[in-house]
Amino acid sequence: MTAPRPHFPPEALRFLRALSRNNERDWFRQRRESYDSVVRGPMVAVIEQLDRDFRAFAPDLVASPKLSLYRIYRDTRFSEDKSPLKTHIGAFFPHRALPKNESPGLYLEVNTRTVLAAGGLYMPTSPQLHAIRSHLLGNVGRFRSLVEAPAFRRVTGGLQGDQLQRVPRGFPPDDPAADYLRYRQFLVWREWPASLATSPRFYATVLGLFRTAAPLVGFLCEPLLGRASAPARPPRFPETRHDLRRRS
Repeated sequence: MTAPRPHFPPEALRFLRALSRNNERDWFRQRRESYDSVVRGPMVAVIEQLDRDFRAFAPDLVASPKLSLYRIYRDTRFSEDKSPLKTHIGAFFPHRALPKNESPGLYLEVNTRTVLAAGGLYMPTSPQLHAIRSHLLGNVGRFRSLVEAPAFRRVTGGLQGDQLQRVPRGFPPDDPAADYLRYRQFLVWREWPASLATSPRFYATVLGLFRTAAPLVGFLCEPLLGRASAPARPPRFPETRHDLRRRS
């Protein structure tokens, strides 16, 4: 039996575009049923199918509508932009043994202009970054085999993220892992036109990137699993593609 290929109806993009022009709570409340039907519902279907497919290649990652799906309402407390609603829908898939806001993971977003699929760790804390760098010292060969593989680079575009100019203090500058020790973020992502979201090719395209990025996420999780009880912090993965681009 052919696996389901969930995707969004054309009405989803029309709704998000209208929302971007009418970013008001009252406008949204009057159209909440439409949002649930053409935007939220299809994303839930995607998440539920990912839950089934992750069992084959990323069994430690959680795909759950309750945990993975981001709220439509923005947190405006510390933002100059007081627009109450997001004009995209996004979902994050963390490691099941790590707090969502602490975990490397996979990310999916549909907005008015693009489909974004990504993986990695967006904004590690200092202890997390130190743990990952220490992990790299003894495992750089395995890490290189992941991120320098031709198929990995072809599908994901290669490892990206902010980097220091020099190897950080306390780490050997001549170590074989030196190039990767300078990274402050460990990310891969791809963007496609928003029209992909309405295509039968949507799910297979996203799944292909997730399948390729999952070993990187697994590697980044390994040194962090002992930190599952660390205090929660703000989300460590961008909730918009603009955040991701600004940080890389």
